[in-house]
Formats: sequence, structure tokens, C-alpha cells
Amino acid sequence: MALGPYTNLGVDRHDRVYVITMQKAPENRLNVKFAQEIIRALRDIEQELGSGSDGCVITRGNDEKFWCTGLELDESDTNPHANSDGFFPLLATLLDYPFPTIALLTGHTFGGACPFALAHDYRIMNSNRGFFSMPPVNLGLHFPGIGYLPRLKLRPQIARKMLLEAHKWTGKEALEDGIVDQIAEPKEMLDVALRRAKEVQGKAKMGVYSLLRNELWGEAAEKIRGICYVHGRRTTAPAKAKI
Repeated sequence: MALGPYTNLGVDRHDRVYVITMQKAPENRLNVKFAQEIIRALRDIEQELGSGSDGCVITRGNDEKFWCTGLELDESDTNPHANSDGFFPLLATLLDYPFPTIALLTGHTFGGACPFALAHDYRIMNSNRGFFSMPPVNLGLHFPGIGYLPRLKLRPQIARKMLLEAHKWTGKEALEDGIVDQIAEPKEMLDVALRRAKEVQGKAKMGVYSLLRNELWGEAAEKIRGICYVHGRRTTAPAKAKI
């Protein structure tokens, strides 16, 4: 069964592995509509694979220049609840997803794309091009729980470099610091991700993958769920600078 169609997304199936390709020009920046479209694709894939079965999802960019460059910060100027309706539910969906997920970082990964990538179970990065950088300290940007995934998934010194120094990592440096699990040449990236997916797709079969993931990163998931679909208060203040 073919899934979709989706706006600004392609979805391809390789046996029990689904590949979501982000296609929102020019840099796959996240707004409410795009985040919700990714969630819709994830839920459709989940339903198609079925419970208690093998499966894995890969999220990749459309080219070798960009994976995702974060949020459309201008959207919050007219919709103060944009992150609460889009970005945060996307992170929560990934952290609670019943199948393994792989972020295939085809190019630049900036800003909110960093927690988006960290919410996946595995990360594979372009070895030749692209930086991984999370600059909220330079933008005057904060949301409750922004530091949970770096703190829980990375060494303390690396989390500090990410959140408090806005360090830029190349693929090789990100591998050395444990931010990504593998790096690969651009023309080989998808094949590398598919091989990893086939290695881990069976781990979902017993139906406890999400439960066990949340034993590791559940603090982050709980914190982020607490700011999803909240309209009674503003969960994020406007950025003081924009990129």
C-alpha cells in the first residue's frame, strides 16, 4: 500500500524500512504544518508496519547541503503557540515511537534540528559536508527541556559545548564526540543507513522498544510532552536574534 501523498515529504519503502525524505525548500525549516506532516507520515508508517513487527524509519534531507536548519522563527511572531503545536509534538512522537528511528544527516543540521536529530535513536552524518550546531545561547532562545536530550545522550563536556558554546561540529568531529553513530560519504549515506536499519529493525518485534527507550531518555520525553499543545501560556519566548 502506498502512503501519502504528503506535502513537502517523500516516503519510500525498502521492505520493513521506511525512508522519509524532507523536501521543504530551501532548508527544511520546521513550522507547524511541516512538523505535523512528518508526524502524519510517522503515524501512517506505524499503522502500516503493525504492532509487534519488525520495522525502522529513516529521516533524511533532500540533498547533500541541508538536513534541516531548525525552526521557522518568524512563525512565532504571528502564532505564539507554534512550537507547542508543531515542533514539540514532533519530538514527543519520535521519543515515544514504537520502532527504531535513524536521522540521516545529509547536510547542515542547525538550531532546532539538533534536538530533532537527537530525538532519533541513531544518527548518521555526511562525512564531507555540513555542520551540526545548536546556537540558542547566541539567539537568546529557550524552551523548557531544551537541555534534556543533550544532557541525557551526550557526555557533560559535549552537552556544554552544544548548549552553552554553540559549537559547530563537522561530521568527523561529531563522530569523535559521540553525537553521531556513523559518518558516510554522500553517495553511500543512504546505503549505510539502510544497512543499520536492517540490523535494528527486529528490535521492535517484542513490543517493548519504546518502553525501554523511555527507561533511558524518559525524562526528556516527559518534559517535552508537558509543553505540547499548551495554549494557556506561552511555552517559549521569542528569540532575541534570528538566523
